[in-house]
Amino acid sequence: MLWSLIKILAFVVAVTALTYGGTQLMEVDGGMTVDVAGQEFTLSPIEMVFGLVVLVVAVWLGLKLLALCVATFKFLNGDETAISRYFDRNRERKGYEALSEGMMALASGEGHLAMTKAARADKYLQQPQLTNLLTAQAAEMTGDRKTAEDTYKKLLADDKTRFVGVRGIMKQKLADGDTDTAMKLAEKAFALKPKHEETQDVLLRLQADASDWAGARKTLGAKLKSGSLPRDVHKRRDAVLALSEARDILSDGKTIEAREAAIEANRLSPDLIPAAVMAARGYIGEGNARYATRVLTKTWNAQPHPDIAAAFAEVAPDESAEERLKRFKTLTKATTDHPETKMLIAELQIAAEDFPAAKRALGDLVGTDPTARNLTLMAAIERGEGADDAVVRGWLTKALTAPRGPQWICENCQHIHPSWAATCSNCGSFDTLSWKTPPASEVAMPAGTEMLPMIVGQPAEVAIPAAEIVEDADVMEESEVK
Repeated sequence: MLWSLIKILAFVVAVTALTYGGTQLMEVDGGMTVDVAGQEFTLSPIEMVFGLVVLVVAVWLGLKLLALCVATFKFLNGDETAISRYFDRNRERKGYEALSEGMMALASGEGHLAMTKAARADKYLQQPQLTNLLTAQAAEMTGDRKTAEDTYKKLLADDKTRFVGVRGIMKQKLADGDTDTAMKLAEKAFALKPKHEETQDVLLRLQADASDWAGARKTLGAKLKSGSLPRDVHKRRDAVLALSEARDILSDGKTIEAREAAIEANRLSPDLIPAAVMAARGYIGEGNARYATRVLTKTWNAQPHPDIAAAFAEVAPDESAEERLKRFKTLTKATTDHPETKMLIAELQIAAEDFPAAKRALGDLVGTDPTARNLTLMAAIERGEGADDAVVRGWLTKALTAPRGPQWICENCQHIHPSWAATCSNCGSFDTLSWKTPPASEVAMPAGTEMLPMIVGQPAEVAIPAAEIVEDADVMEESEVK
């Protein structure tokens, strides 16, 4: 409000001053006589002032017209001028508008529209580092793989966009199943950006699939250095890679190197069951039973597993059943309530032909957590105690429809594996296998299975077997697999 008042006052003062000046000039006598082509012109003072103003305006307009002519000449000559800058700004504005619309179309799933907008943006901007990526992604969306690959190859020419081009072609090769080329491209992308987490993961998976354990361990170390992997997870996965490397070395007949690699894997992750078993067998091969016992006991206390028990039996293969039962107390004393421990002790008691003790070892396991294994053990106990064949077959029939118990299951896809592996054979994920009970099967068993106990006999309240039950157990296992 105040500023508006000031501007009004200033205008009034200026008009007043001009009016006063013009009045004074009109009252002044005299003037100036100008002779032009024999004619005299007499100019009063006020006319002289107006003439001077007109002359100044004319000179200014002339200079501006001259500058415009010079700028037009330079523009036509290709030089940078205000006119060219105006058109450049207009073209740039249209290019960025097209680029923005193309990105929105890509995000909306309109691939063909995105390609059209990308071509328009490239026409106006002439900046392929901005438009080529949009073109490649839009071409992938529309299924035009050739255009996408050709565009990614264009990105390889510029240092700023080379990584994007390598990564784009790598993903195409992965989609095509060309893992050899994809791994080479992943190595190149990793060299360009060692801290890129996605590239690290892809390279690690490809190296594991190709059994390049040494390269995979280097990539895993890079993930640790870049901060994309916690230290405890790194130790676990490094142990998995070391174990896989040890297995390959062992298959080549290099037992000493394999033994050292297995021991290193166990040192990195003591709870890794396959590593503990392999390390223990390495110690057994060296004649170091004390170290083997220590390794297996530590892993058993973390997670009891049949493979650990089998390796523990190899520490003293020539001992009697009673001696073995006594020695195994070192392994099982800390996990007496674990189902695996109960079944292990039952098996040892069966081997010693102490069937009542085997039954006591199983306890109520067949009622609270029935599995094919502990039900088969009950059938063996019944056979060992002299029960009727109908009772034994009743337990075996019940085992036929019971869950298998813990198995190696992929945490990512829930695929069940017969043995441990570094990568899942179904989904290809790395270090996702864990020893656990699979979810209940959704596939219904044949209705007639429920009638089998009534046909072949009912299980008794007690149970357990000897060597004669092995044949029946084998039949049960074969039927279950089928």
